[in-house]
Amino acid sequence: MNADFDILIVGGGLVGGSLALALGDSPLRIGLVEAQTDAERQASPAGLRALALSRGTTQSLKQLGVWEAVARAAMPIRHIHVSDRGHFGKTRLHASEADVDALGHVLVARMLENAIKEQVASATNLTRLCPARILGLKSGPENMFVSLKQNGESVNVAARLCVAADGGQSTVRSLLGIEQEIRDYGQTAIVTEVHTEKPADGTAYERFTPAGPLAFLPLERHKSSVVWTMSGEDAANLLQSGEQEFTASLQQAFGYWLGRITLASRPQGHPLKLIKAGSMTDQRVILIGNAMHQIHPVAGQGFNLGLRDAAVLAERIEAQVRLGGDPGDSDFLARYASARRRDLERVIRFTDGLVRVFSSDSTPLSLARNAALIVMDRIPAAKRLLCHHAMGYGTR
Repeated sequence: MNADFDILIVGGGLVGGSLALALGDSPLRIGLVEAQTDAERQASPAGLRALALSRGTTQSLKQLGVWEAVARAAMPIRHIHVSDRGHFGKTRLHASEADVDALGHVLVARMLENAIKEQVASATNLTRLCPARILGLKSGPENMFVSLKQNGESVNVAARLCVAADGGQSTVRSLLGIEQEIRDYGQTAIVTEVHTEKPADGTAYERFTPAGPLAFLPLERHKSSVVWTMSGEDAANLLQSGEQEFTASLQQAFGYWLGRITLASRPQGHPLKLIKAGSMTDQRVILIGNAMHQIHPVAGQGFNLGLRDAAVLAERIEAQVRLGGDPGDSDFLARYASARRRDLERVIRFTDGLVRVFSSDSTPLSLARNAALIVMDRIPAAKRLLCHHAMGYGTR
């Protein structure tokens, strides 16, 4: 049986949409299954989150043809200021030291979503199935057979490869019975936005407090996105406090690097877990983005990691098909999974290490980490390596 699609992408969010665009110039027939209508997506609060885009990610977005549409709204990160509250240790990274104009950018997710959707709408080799939900999957020797409910009607399609990009609650992963490895950090990320008395001027702050990591990402000249990680119990108590008490606690934890702060949005709590699918592949199926991995937000690596999943997969699919190969071939999928596993494990080790080292009140560990920050700030080679990592290079 001939397939309806060469590649069926389940999930039309940032990662799934990026994969669709990356394959947009190929002769492949692409299907994109989206559960949300455009109106539902526009109304979703998920679109209000701030994305920390590494320099490598912005370059990938340029290649996809969407960066020009969002560049003016993206706030460049020209400096990164890392400190430990109550201690002298600091590390400061500057774009000029890496001979670049910016180490990365901060952008509201909805702006990027809209730019990707606009590009997807013009792709001639792509069919959107929207709104549609996956009901069942059955693999065959040459195709994956997918049952859908689209606009209230049952639809059956076949694809040579099914890509699960349907997020942390992935239906594809669930239907395949792929188990997850879950590590509960016992922490909650409090996310909000603040107005600041002083301009951030392109500086992103990562401040380690006794409660946990606290990040300020510049959204506008006098506005920043805040991600504050702490124990679940402390977060619950703080979220139940009044605005004045919350602001005072945040001010005390962050200090006055940006002067006085005032809340610009209601704080929201998000429990944190490291979640990794037990397998990246199944018969004619591959998992990417949050369907495969959800990591700690301490270094803002989540979307960057997912976009690399999409970019590498697109490159390998095009090469496989160009040589006459099957994009759903099990050996091909295993090679992709092996290649991506190195990047995934590296990011997990990095974020895990930061959480463990900078969420401890141990005096010896506190002295050691502050010594490390001081040394890092004074050794050019060490700073270049950290800048290289922050920009998302050397990750494939």
